[in-house]
Amino acid sequence: MNLPNYITMTRIFSIPLLMWILLSTRFTSVHGEKELLASALFICASITDGIDGYLARKRGQITTLGMLLDPLADKLLIAAAFVTLVQLNPRLVPAWVAVVIIGREFLVSGLRSIAASEGFTIEASDLGKFKMLVQIVSVVAAILDLRWQEWRVYKSFVFSVHWIALVAIWYMVFLSLVSAADYFAAFWSKIDRRVVKRRRRAFVLSRRRKDDVPAT
Repeated sequence: MNLPNYITMTRIFSIPLLMWILLSTRFTSVHGEKELLASALFICASITDGIDGYLARKRGQITTLGMLLDPLADKLLIAAAFVTLVQLNPRLVPAWVAVVIIGREFLVSGLRSIAASEGFTIEASDLGKFKMLVQIVSVVAAILDLRWQEWRVYKSFVFSVHWIALVAIWYMVFLSLVSAADYFAAFWSKIDRRVVKRRRRAFVLSRRRKDDVPAT
């Protein structure tokens, strides 16, 4: 177990802690302590996603275990956050939104598993990385919306937490669908080329076998 894998494990261990903070009655919400603590924990856990990958590449510590745990930790964190928000804030995060977002994660995981079994990889697209940033904003805004719908920043200037959360969630749903289609297109193009190569190879082998059969 190397350092990047340890960091990934902290992200996994933060998931039940996040859910406990949000669902527990031990934390008060009088001044928003629960929401601020949960938001800070989610942001820190999300940041570790970039840290462990960077360290693994820089230190040459990319392992099979890390390749398994890293995407698993990401998907568990997002799934736990949205399932909890469906329970706590259904008016902002309805169940179908969680289904779309979590379903997209399962789809991408399935495509990557098939790709790995076929001997190629599907790299994370820039669109997928940007979706992760929007995901963080939407989850944090939805958590803060449990306590505040708006912040009065200066005099008459009001910072609308609710509208930021609403726009971010809808934008994330859109990005989830588009990035899923992007991953599927990348997968299909590579798997299609693999099928064509296999057919050509099978055709060449069959021709060789016919040519090697002695005439009678």
